[in-house]
Amino acid sequence: QVQLVESGGGLVQAGGSLRLSCAASTSIFSFTSMGWFRQAPGKQREVVATITRGGSANYADSVKGRVTISRDNAKNTLDLQMDSLKPEDTAVYYCNAAINIITKYWGQGTQVTVSS
Repeated sequence: QVQLVESGGGLVQAGGSLRLSCAASTSIFSFTSMGWFRQAPGKQREVVATITRGGSANYADSVKGRVTISRDNAKNTLDLQMDSLKPEDTAVYYCNAAINIITKYWGQGTQVTVSS
């Protein structure tokens, strides 16, 4: 059973930075794609950023230019560097890993709160 454990969330003022990390219990090289999603209260879960095994990254328009996703195949980790944070970035952030279109795994989530 694959486990994903997120860390790095917390409370930060607007304009600040946070770095989220996701540790996988297995080699992340087995995942064709990994990503970060978020869910704010009363809203649907949405994609923040994804990255393929080959390192190709995609970002939601709402975070483009402020967020960087990276994966370390040697350490089996997925990171999300978030800068210039805004109150609307407040949400629970989830790590996702996909082996294929059917087999996907989720972490338990980490809370990010941005105060104005």
